Amino acid sequence: MLDLILLRHGQSTWNAENLFTGWVDVDLTAAGEAEATAGGVLLAEEPGLDLRILHTSVLTRAIRTAELALAAAGRSWLPVRRDWRLNERHYGDLQGKNKKQIKDEFGDEQLQLWRRSYDTPPPALTPDNPTSVTNDPRYRDLDPADIPTTECLADVVRRVLPYWESEIVPDLRNTAERGGAVLVAAHGNSIRALRKHLEGISDADITELEIPTGIPFRVLLNDDLSVHSSTFLGDLEVAKAAADAVARQAG
Repeated sequence: MLDLILLRHGQSTWNAENLFTGWVDVDLTAAGEAEATAGGVLLAEEPGLDLRILHTSVLTRAIRTAELALAAAGRSWLPVRRDWRLNERHYGDLQGKNKKQIKDEFGDEQLQLWRRSYDTPPPALTPDNPTSVTNDPRYRDLDPADIPTTECLADVVRRVLPYWESEIVPDLRNTAERGGAVLVAAHGNSIRALRKHLEGISDADITELEIPTGIPFRVLLNDDLSVHSSTFLGDLEVAKAAADAVARQAG
């Protein structure tokens, strides 16, 4: 059995301010740090879970969530792989803007299309937008054509799945031989992309999937990568309430 843990980062400063974040590199709030630590306690308490390797995005909120969670789980020593392809969805020119204000300006239907539809990207990032990553050293070795100026979830699926297949799946198979598990600490939309692929969620139904912050989601996979079982760790009602809170972020 292949053992996979998916962990969305804890509350970030821009989550708290209800802003579209995307590729902007913001840190965790104190509440987000507490969520990450609590997630690590759940990892430590989960029966039969033996974490062997960590994958994260290159954004601070995911990196720090993993560090805090693994410290609480006693696994700070895990080897780490980081890759931009696990980054959050790029929200284009919406980055840095308040979701409630976008709703008031453009209407709820348009907001939900930009926020949750599968194939409708927000307006592209304008050249003068201060959230551009053009000069960010973490992306300096990328082909400029690979750096998005906006993305829909379909775009995230297209960049996440090659990384899943080339990097995460081999680690899952290698660790499974020793009874181990792989932890992926990432973002709401990169995790939605993975779950859509793994669970065969339709383009229409993926719009309803909300990923709570800081709560580990364990997926046991068969050798053919089909899902054997999956569940949030800890109290399922707590996970549901946290997912509902994410759904209400747009006001």
